[in-house]
Amino acid sequence: MDIKTVGMISSYSNIDKRGDWLWQQTPNHFGIWGNIKIQASAPNPDFMLMYQFDFPKKNQPQSWLDKLRRKSQKPEIDVGSRLRGVPKERVIYLLREPPLDEVVEKNKRYYQAAENYCGYISGPDDFAPFPDYMPAIWYIGNSFRELNEMPIPEKVAPCSWITSGINRTANHRQRLQFLESLQNNEIKFDLYGRNLPAWSKSSGELGGKWHGIAPYYYNLAIENYADNSWYVSEKLWDALLAWCLPIYYGGSAADKLLPPGSFLRLPSLDEKGIAYIQEVTSTPDAWYAAKDAIAEARQIILHKLNLLNWLSEFVAKSS
Repeated sequence: MDIKTVGMISSYSNIDKRGDWLWQQTPNHFGIWGNIKIQASAPNPDFMLMYQFDFPKKNQPQSWLDKLRRKSQKPEIDVGSRLRGVPKERVIYLLREPPLDEVVEKNKRYYQAAENYCGYISGPDDFAPFPDYMPAIWYIGNSFRELNEMPIPEKVAPCSWITSGINRTANHRQRLQFLESLQNNEIKFDLYGRNLPAWSKSSGELGGKWHGIAPYYYNLAIENYADNSWYVSEKLWDALLAWCLPIYYGGSAADKLLPPGSFLRLPSLDEKGIAYIQEVTSTPDAWYAAKDAIAEARQIILHKLNLLNWLSEFVAKSS
């Protein structure tokens, strides 16, 4: 088989320089999945993935003061040189951040800029050139083989939530308000995450998400955005891969991608939602009833929704 190499660039600083990006999402060595090899830093890749790449804003100085300020700024990124000679029809742009009101115009600008470099441009919103769900990546550190073959981990606690204290948008602030309401109503769950407010009674930041999900029957998977039929994130994949039954707040994309019964729908981020969480997590009955659906969902995530599988299928259609 002729294996094509896929390079990658991203504005996510934690992955942009990683030579082994996504290698844990395949049972093979060195990022090989079928007809592709994901090697982010490959000097001469056959295809290039621009993964949430934030195109720089064009500087257009109009006065001497603008010009002076421009000299003190960092030099503009030469986007073309970062694509390493890959032809436009083999460059893929995937935007993965949700279309929150505060960033919609910026996302539209990225799509417009991508048209100069990319043959395929997609994102989880209706104004993307090719609207589509985000192919799955996950943030639990277990290998593909382990996730694919493992028995159900021991479940010893009712419910967890891994979130952050980010409050820069209205949706983020709504989520923090719901967190505060849950705790004020003494709903029993363990909270983990970064930069959470002092009042949040957090158990701290995790070095590995697995430790904050796998021992639990239920996991609160609450998206930053729930208002379209495209956006779904790793919050759902991580919970299911750890054999949790997610209590999910998000859009309808999950219903299209996963089998019925593999997750529960949180009705709202208010008193009704609080009562629902309290009722479900009071016993493990719902988890036991969902075990078979969770098992099916895990296989779909690992083998079908996996970003590596998506890239493999894209390359096959393009060759």
